[in-house]
Amino acid sequence: MVIARASRTVVFAPRLEQLLAAHTGDGVFRLEPDTIGIADPEAMDGVLRARPANAEERPTFKPVLGRRVTRTESAALMQALGADVRAALKRPDDRPDLTGTWPDVPHDYLRRFVFGPELRRFRVLVDRRLELTPKLTWSAVTAGAALVRPPAPGTPLSTLARQVVAAENLAERRFRMYLYRRVAGPICFTVAALVTSAVWLGAPFDDDVPNEHVIHEALRLLPPSWNILRVRSPEFTAVDPRIGAGDDVLLLPLLSHRSPKLWEAPAEFRPRRWAGLDPDTHPGYLPFGHANERCWGRHLVLPLASRLLDVVRAEGLVPDPRRTRARVELDGLLEPSGVRVVRAPSSGRRRG
Repeated sequence: MVIARASRTVVFAPRLEQLLAAHTGDGVFRLEPDTIGIADPEAMDGVLRARPANAEERPTFKPVLGRRVTRTESAALMQALGADVRAALKRPDDRPDLTGTWPDVPHDYLRRFVFGPELRRFRVLVDRRLELTPKLTWSAVTAGAALVRPPAPGTPLSTLARQVVAAENLAERRFRMYLYRRVAGPICFTVAALVTSAVWLGAPFDDDVPNEHVIHEALRLLPPSWNILRVRSPEFTAVDPRIGAGDDVLLLPLLSHRSPKLWEAPAEFRPRRWAGLDPDTHPGYLPFGHANERCWGRHLVLPLASRLLDVVRAEGLVPDPRRTRARVELDGLLEPSGVRVVRAPSSGRRRG
């Protein structure tokens, strides 16, 4: 259980709760007959330095229908997405109405904020409902690719979408459109999950605590990417004798972020702790992966999350006080689900 502000608590899905109860504080342990779990910082570092992630281990850039996504293609996609996020962040501050059910509300806002001017056949690829089934996603990609035509002069189009439009044939367009979904969707999912966690754990935030510290602490307690899988590999057996030749390895920031050996009051939301800690070097802190293979989206997630927190603070947004428990499901991203966010009774609606 996580202790949040105003006696709010986080209730984990049973399998997550069992993992936390059985292995918080452990370092290297047998998780399944063919899987070793690791939460020890030195062992995590050793595994992640032993070899680079292979094609199947890269969550965003896994192969698409058997076709590998090259490092050059990955870099081009992230550079395009970065250009679109930076362009959005340069727009004047706004004060959208973010009351309602989170993380749906912030996800929808981010989709409009970054990709709002986009053609509808691209905007639909960032819709949360596509997560229901892979077939639904592929249907949207296939239909959209068939409809894409060179846009008329002056048509609003993101840098990311221009890569799709520039494809020379339908197969290439479909491939690029699927990758559009792979990078545009997760940036909205991740930021919405992170800020929902921060709001549930700590709102209203003390004025002297910067967004940066709130974000780092939310990432500690509820890291959206809570595990890192490495498939069995001969390099890993040299890291620790408990790792066998046939063992996959599951690195668990979910556990290392709560280890009493690494953190004071590990179950409590204390953003002030980050005034004296370095998120890039603190042992076992891996919300964006390892130093030698950091998630490329990190420098986009953090400013977008801070932008949302600016709105939360300016508008006096807090979780509905009538609810004191939020559930975290065993999904791809860790996030409190169905959080009802309202304006604090004394806050009113502030402008400017």
